[in-house]
Parts: sequence; C-alpha cells; structure tokens
Amino acid sequence: MTTYLLAGGGSRDPQATVLVLGTAEGLESRLVPERGYELLIVDKVPFPRRPNGQAAAFPGRFRRAIAQVRDHIRAHGVEVVVGFGGYASAPAYIAARREGIPFVVHEANAKPGLANVLGARRAAATGVAFEGTRLRGGEVVGMPLRREVIELDRAAVRDEAAAYFGLDPARPVLLVFGGSLGAQRLNEALADSWADVLAADWQLLHVTGERSELADPEVPGYALRRYVDRMDLAFAVADLIVSRSGAATVSEISALGLPALYVPYSVGNGEQRLNAASAVAAGAARLLDDASFDGDAVRRLVIPLLKDPQRIASMAEAAEKVGTRTGTDNVIALVDRALASS
Repeated sequence: MTTYLLAGGGSRDPQATVLVLGTAEGLESRLVPERGYELLIVDKVPFPRRPNGQAAAFPGRFRRAIAQVRDHIRAHGVEVVVGFGGYASAPAYIAARREGIPFVVHEANAKPGLANVLGARRAAATGVAFEGTRLRGGEVVGMPLRREVIELDRAAVRDEAAAYFGLDPARPVLLVFGGSLGAQRLNEALADSWADVLAADWQLLHVTGERSELADPEVPGYALRRYVDRMDLAFAVADLIVSRSGAATVSEISALGLPALYVPYSVGNGEQRLNAASAVAAGAARLLDDASFDGDAVRRLVIPLLKDPQRIASMAEAAEKVGTRTGTDNVIALVDRALASS
C-alpha cells in the first residue's frame, strides 16, 4: 500500500493512503476534511517580494515549514509527494528531497508559479496542463478533472439539464459565468445585453456568483442563478460559453469540446490569457478584452456569433481536438513512473 502526500491541492490503488498538505488559513482547511481526506498542516510562508521585515524573517520561517513537512513524511511513511504549486509545495519539494523520496510537480497554469519553477529542477517527473508551458522537463498531461466532468455525456443529459434550469432543450443556450465568486465585469455586461441575446433566438444561463446582487428579470429563456452546484448540467445544456479563463475552467471547457469566448481577468501576471492560448490557436475559442467588455461589446462581438451557427459548429469541432479528459490518469501515470524509478 502506497502513501501519497498531495501538496498544494489519487491513486489507482483503492487501498492507497492519500494525505493532503495545506495551510490552516486556506480553503483546504474546510474542503479537504469534507472530502474525507486527512489534512496535514504546514505554515504559510509566502516568498518575499521586496526587502522588508518579512523578507528578513523568511529564511527561518521557511526552514520551519520544511521541518514540519519532514515530520509529516516520517510520521505517515509517505513514499511520494505530488505538488501542484502554492505555499505548501515549495517546502514539500525540499522536504521530499531531503528525506530521499521522489516528488512529482504538476503545473495547472500556462505561466508557472515560482514554487513549481524551482521544484521542476529536481522533480522525478513534471506534468503541465497546457502546451507551451515553459517548465523544465514538463510533459503535457492535461488537468486532473472532476469525475462529473470526465464522465459527462452532454447529449444524453441535455433534456435533464434544460429542465433543471427551466430552459428549452431544443433552443441554443449561451452560458455565462465567472467562477464561484462571479465576475462583476461579465455580470454588468449581460445586465445590459441579455435582451439582445434573447432577441437572437438564444437562451441565456447566467451564473452571477453568490455575492452578486444583480436583479433577475424573470423572463422566459433567461435563467439567472447566483450559484450552481451542478456545473456538469450547466455544461450539458450550453452551446457556447462566455467566461474567465482560469486553468480549471479552460481545461473543463476544452475537455467537453465546447466553443468559448474567454474574457481573461486582467489582474495578476497574465496567466489567464496564456491559459486560453492553445484553444484560441486551434480555433476553439476567442479572446475578448476585459477592459472593454460591456453591453456594447456583447452586441458587437457576441451577438453576431450567435447568429452564425456554422462558425459555432466549426469552433466546437476544433474544441473536440484541444482538450483531454484523461488528465487525472496522466498525472497518476507520472506518479507511478516516479515511484517505479525511485
């Protein structure tokens, strides 16, 4: 029986032990126990960005985090570490190397984070989600996806999905969402243009995010939801998507062969634009500028596409060739290979 330590975020063997390493402050402190896994705590030690008091304290705090992970590895008999970037991964990679066990790196974003850039230099294997990700030894393996996405048969459940949202399965649906917290830019644009979407003889499924106070016009063909816990059904009923381009979002949409219009979030280091690059290059998606995305942009750029079914069909055909549903198996294969060579 193998013991795996997942850092920053299992196995084909149902008898394997999967442990998750995370910080007490992160979402993992709630989500990991809810999923039935044991969470092992490591201190949150951000890399310093400028010379200040935190930078002076960083070496000592980082050494402590490494020691914490080494203690976890010894106490639980961990045989391999799998890191996905973030605060927990950097000390986990060093701890694994000092304990003489292999570690595997997976990078979800097209632009890798510092922890994974450093970790990839000594990793037993390195996987990346997107073509073009510049990471030493990186192999394109795709993204580990939720089982409900991997197993989704969109055509088979379209009627069920349409009924779930109160939509007509015989008419096309534009799905707009901005992630779990929503996207104000997208919400405001659709608040000004939803009538134009309906006038183009499309329906609209708009997931605004839990914090949104956008008013629901309560008209037929427009399903407004604050939150959707069955995104598989949202994907099943969608014919075209407008969304942000986070790594998981792009991976799921591409895996399902859905055409998309991505509005990359402009804050950060530009990774959202890069995440969408391979889908755009393949003709499966288009990029829309966040700063100018408003109701007029919807009328100017989105509505003409809704009226061009041949173009949408061409994008969908291209999308079928871009994504993969085997990311989970591919990452597990990397881990198996690392274990076999250790």
